[in-house]
Amino acid sequence: MTLAVRVPEELSARVPAEQRGPGRERDDVRLLVSRGTEVSHHGFRELPGLLRAGDLLVVNTSATLAAAVDGRVGHASVVVHFSTRGDDGRWAVELREPDGRGTTRARADSGEGLRVRLPGGGGLVLEEPLSPGAARLWWARVSGVRVPALLREHGRPIRYSYTERDQPLSAYQTVFALPSGDGTGSAEMPSAARPFTARLVAELVSRGVRFAPVRLDTGVASAESHEPPYPERFSVPEASARLINAARAGEGRVLAVGTTAVRAVESAAGSGGVVRARAGWTDLVVTPERGVRVVDGLLTGLHEPEASHLLMLEAVAGRAAIDRGYEAAVRGRYLWHEFGDVHLLLPREGGARP
Repeated sequence: MTLAVRVPEELSARVPAEQRGPGRERDDVRLLVSRGTEVSHHGFRELPGLLRAGDLLVVNTSATLAAAVDGRVGHASVVVHFSTRGDDGRWAVELREPDGRGTTRARADSGEGLRVRLPGGGGLVLEEPLSPGAARLWWARVSGVRVPALLREHGRPIRYSYTERDQPLSAYQTVFALPSGDGTGSAEMPSAARPFTARLVAELVSRGVRFAPVRLDTGVASAESHEPPYPERFSVPEASARLINAARAGEGRVLAVGTTAVRAVESAAGSGGVVRARAGWTDLVVTPERGVRVVDGLLTGLHEPEASHLLMLEAVAGRAAIDRGYEAAVRGRYLWHEFGDVHLLLPREGGARP
């Protein structure tokens, strides 16, 4: 799916909302609401009034890692993006080149056997592509250092060229983030949840909106080629499965906060839409042809018109709703990317469940 709209470069959110002016906070972003092809414009702080008692928000608790580390290949500088830890202890990594502006560009000459020197006396060797025929992400064997410690001591958050400057890791953590015992997490922030604050969560709870935590450790996105997602580690706890099934059995709507939450919960759903506790790897790609079995709506950021995530949005809301919403977002000067504004896709009133 590719949208017909063009997103002007000046609509990229270059800094977090709380840095755009005095007294601003994370929830000082705009909220575009789509109910089918009907569009309305709000502030994110209006979210409690747009939901109703019994609604269930599925949230991703994966913490963001400081996943970018400087390295050397011979005399050349590289930046290693640590994406995903495999069950065999290897890490999926992407090698990129510094672009001289504090960000990176794609590196074309990575290959099997390439060695990278890492800070602290460590190193890695590229062993095989993550997917056959792919050249961007490689399984790498790391030696001389434990990766979680390496990221804590020498890592920084992955940053793309549309942002203005480096940010502390705290700017990339959501209010729902929980650190894992083994030091794993998400290479890039599950950013749809970024505008939530503790105050807003408390207001939602006081109005009868419930939360179901799941976890999906998101890997490094394809900044240039917009590839479909590859396998990622996820878990849906028993308590969250019960909450989701109860909402579906009653009058509540199951609303995912972010595409990562959709992927996790849909990966734990049977053909009849019943969710069971599951943990492991998912290679599910949610498309309009596959559809959704559990999710009634979605809160998400604004994606580039070529992004593969748009297929998931179409599966949730339909092509006409996405086209109409993105036209309204460009016309209304909404801001894109992880520090930008958000889009709430709600089902039409009285519409059939998936």
